Amino acid sequence: MSDPDLLAAARAVRENAYAPYSRFKVGAAVRGASGRVFVGVNVENVAYPEGTCAEAGAIAAMVAAGESRLQAVAVIADSPAPVPPCGGCRQKLAEFGGPDTPVTLATTDGVRQETTIGTLLPGSFSAAHMDRA
Repeated sequence: MSDPDLLAAARAVRENAYAPYSRFKVGAAVRGASGRVFVGVNVENVAYPEGTCAEAGAIAAMVAAGESRLQAVAVIADSPAPVPPCGGCRQKLAEFGGPDTPVTLATTDGVRQETTIGTLLPGSFSAAHMDRA
């Protein structure tokens, strides 16, 4: 399930994160349906709720390039254990990927956890909930 190129892209872009307050840099990479890789980093702001997560940045780059389906996701941080996406990013991932879309969570020390969007967000809210009979 692991995508070494995707993880390498997340690792490389992580260095560009803007995290002067927490000093907790996160890098993310997503593979779109075309096979292209899009990357993102966390971007903090002194007004903490106004920051942007790495996963959201990578998804935004994918959408800006004209794609709307995820094939795979990788997220990396310098932490003792792999860091899962926040709740908001889990919903964003579910918007563009299926429940079986692979997600690799990793640390800069090489610890990896393989999971899926469906495992990260069981019972996700979807467009089907908005359908009216």
